[in-house]
Amino acid sequence: MDLTRILIVGANGQLGTALKAQYPDAVAVDSSELDITSAAAVDSYDWSNTNIVINAAAYTNVDGAETAEGRLAAWNVNASGVRNLAAAALAHDLTLVHISTDYVFDGSVEGAHTENESFTPLGVYGQSKAAGDIAASLVPKHYILRTTWVIGEGKNFVRTMLGLGERGIAPTVVADQIGRLTFTSELVRIIDHLLNSSAAYGTYNATNDGEPASWADVTREIYRAAGYELEVGDTTTAEYFAGKEGVAPRPLNSIMDLSKLSATDFASRDWRDDLVDYIKQELA
Repeated sequence: MDLTRILIVGANGQLGTALKAQYPDAVAVDSSELDITSAAAVDSYDWSNTNIVINAAAYTNVDGAETAEGRLAAWNVNASGVRNLAAAALAHDLTLVHISTDYVFDGSVEGAHTENESFTPLGVYGQSKAAGDIAASLVPKHYILRTTWVIGEGKNFVRTMLGLGERGIAPTVVADQIGRLTFTSELVRIIDHLLNSSAAYGTYNATNDGEPASWADVTREIYRAAGYELEVGDTTTAEYFAGKEGVAPRPLNSIMDLSKLSATDFASRDWRDDLVDYIKQELA
């Protein structure tokens, strides 16, 4: 596949930043340069020098999406915006790479989520992302990548926990949400592999590999790697959010089955190995 004419949408987010590093010659745009929520703006964009669109744009404020203002923003970016990009991809014969999420599921499945599982989103964020997946799937040449617990440049869980650890704070962390961290470096590696190998179009679970863990266990791994000797307490999701208003429901099981991705001859890195590398860079 020709990778010389790539458009990166959502260029200033965690994934967009990593994609720009991987594809320095790509055209990278944020919402000020291409408002994907505007059908007119997308339709009038000059697509003549694009053959691959990587959509890293998303409204990701899970709790904020439960407000009236946030609900509108989530649906505009995560659903209508993807619909508009899908329409452009159809009109101009483009390949659309779209980033999805475990939040399209309610997390009640036994074992790992597969690519053909039916949507069961719990909150507005997940509902809007599921709608975006449906729109993206209508493009003949599409890759929908379902990822989890993304860590890259910018505000994220690992940096938050490192900040607490540096101040000697031993946090109490949710222990009943189970999944794997996905580093933007790994997500970019997956995208590049699928495009370069001309893998079959469709939906792929796209995360780091390794033994799944809870957020509390992830925090213990963070402190171990950083050399912080702090005791991490466990709590449940229900206990953690008790009495707090405006909180979106979260899936408890975010484990993704990686066998379809593996069948394309891709071996995902263990999230613990990438975590150690990430923390070394953070503390350097």
